[in-house]
Amino acid sequence: MRVLAIDTALDVCAACVMRGSEAEPSASESLPMVRGHAEALLPLIERVLARSEGGFAGLDRIAVTVGPGSYTGLRVGLSAARAIGLATGRPVVGVGTLSALLAPLLADPGEGTLAAAIDARHGAVYVQALTATTGETLAPVYLPVEEAAARLGTGPVTLIGSGAPLVAQALAARGIPASIAGTGAPDIAAVAQLGMVADPGHALPRPLYLRGPDARPQDHARVARQ
Repeated sequence: MRVLAIDTALDVCAACVMRGSEAEPSASESLPMVRGHAEALLPLIERVLARSEGGFAGLDRIAVTVGPGSYTGLRVGLSAARAIGLATGRPVVGVGTLSALLAPLLADPGEGTLAAAIDARHGAVYVQALTATTGETLAPVYLPVEEAAARLGTGPVTLIGSGAPLVAQALAARGIPASIAGTGAPDIAAVAQLGMVADPGHALPRPLYLRGPDARPQDHARVARQ
């Protein structure tokens, strides 16, 4: 299987092409950016496919991160993935951002809890976790940092993602040992690998929103209906 993976959920614009038999992508590119995903993504995808044999016609599947993440970034990635899927007639699958963050940790899980946390601002995080020994899981959820720390057990805890330092600090205050494996965006190769095994019937390319929007209409600005 040959997969095009796309990630624009956080502060990175990334894409890669990967085959199921490969340990690493045949072509990959990742650009750090807070804004500008819409302008950067399609040229980036074209550059990646130009370095990979077969081009668009050689794709078997498109995988794209569905969140949690930036509202605008998610829309850019999902729109591009759906358009490529429509043009090529290939299935498009969604990959959770937190799952993609966790994936590299599963290669050597060790003991304790593995947790991915994304800084959601205002003292909260998006978090997903699993316990390597028992298999207990915490499904993706939006929580205040202190509550997230309380839900991660007695440790040790290995954290990854932009929210890792916040959760690690809260865990330390509880006397729970924690280590940080990384604070960046998901590895685009992990997005591709998860996309290969995803079920197109269930892993739909739809945005995963774990909380409501920050912007809300102002009551005093509404026009009364006649």
